[in-house]
Amino acid sequence: MVNAGKIGAIFASMLFAALAMSARADVIMDWNARADVITAEKRMPPPVQARTLALMHVSMFEAINAIERRYQPYRLALVVDRNSSREAAAASAAHTVLTVLFADQRTALDAHLAGDLAAIAQGPARERGLLVGRKAAVDLLELHADDGKGVDDYRPFTQAGMYVPTQPVHGYLVGAFKPWVMSSAAQFRPSPPPALTSEAWTRDVNEIREYGASKSATRSEDQTTAGRFWFLTGARTYNPIVRQVVIARKMNLLDCARVYALASMAAADAFVAVFEAKYHYNFWRPVTAIRNADLSQNPATPSDPTWQPLGDTPMHPEYPCAHCISASAVAATLHAIAGDEVGEISLTSTTAPGVTRRWTRVSDYADEVSNARIWAGFHYRFSAEAGKDMGRKIGELTVTTQLRPRK
Repeated sequence: MVNAGKIGAIFASMLFAALAMSARADVIMDWNARADVITAEKRMPPPVQARTLALMHVSMFEAINAIERRYQPYRLALVVDRNSSREAAAASAAHTVLTVLFADQRTALDAHLAGDLAAIAQGPARERGLLVGRKAAVDLLELHADDGKGVDDYRPFTQAGMYVPTQPVHGYLVGAFKPWVMSSAAQFRPSPPPALTSEAWTRDVNEIREYGASKSATRSEDQTTAGRFWFLTGARTYNPIVRQVVIARKMNLLDCARVYALASMAAADAFVAVFEAKYHYNFWRPVTAIRNADLSQNPATPSDPTWQPLGDTPMHPEYPCAHCISASAVAATLHAIAGDEVGEISLTSTTAPGVTRRWTRVSDYADEVSNARIWAGFHYRFSAEAGKDMGRKIGELTVTTQLRPRK
């Protein structure tokens, strides 16, 4: 029989291993949180924020995976001794990406890296980890060096002498970013929005007229709360979801890095796809359509010259819904890896202080985002559904083609 002392020693060993695994995975989540703070403070638009996170998380995955070699790499052919520090590799990759993109943050980023390295024994293993992390970051940055370098030549549709808003539009150049997974930015471009005399248009514009108005008598209190909650956009709306799924599934360092890399690539490609489609169709927002409904020659959609949405309409074309596609892409990624039922996940929002939204399925989270854009007065239902469909396809493509287990 095994005596009590040996049982205690075995239990202590297992506990130590579990704690070590958790601590290692924390390296990924800690750098994610650091990047989140920086991009939020700089008020980066969601597509640029998503690009930043994809660069960082794919670099971290490539560096760790070059040591463990359990998955196919993304694009890099890194070679490193297996007896290298995975934690140093992850921290070095994240540090390199962020210091290149945010040189003004170097002092704080150096201190964060030093804190990580203090917990890793000095020696060749740590040095090799640092080197492979830097290499992964530099190579990934080179692959996406041309993102955003185009010329903003967007021209509003108008007639000579007519006023158009003069505030710059958002996201015009995003459709030209290099996709991470898609074969082209237009790979999942949806069919055109419905004709202004169609049944679908009539139904959906009248729905948002009722539910999305600033002083709607139809929208419930909870729908109003959700509409305001999801004024929050970008990575802060999905990073906490990824983190909770990682923790719930007790993922180790490499698997944690892989999930963040896959979700970040899916989100980044979602923004590339949606902004390509938005500026391809250049479809009008509800606030414009409802105020000018008399121009549509549809007697079933009367104009309301004073109509206002619940929130401030974003400064880019309506179709399809960007918030819907990013949420759906991340949800599809997590669903494929961890399943739909993930236990309770929750989120808070700076645009609805004191409110916490909770779900038990990642699909419910994505569905709420889509509904909330209708309740906010920003998107028609057909646009939300098109965005969700695009996001699901991008998430599924990401998981089925990238970072696959080695055979």
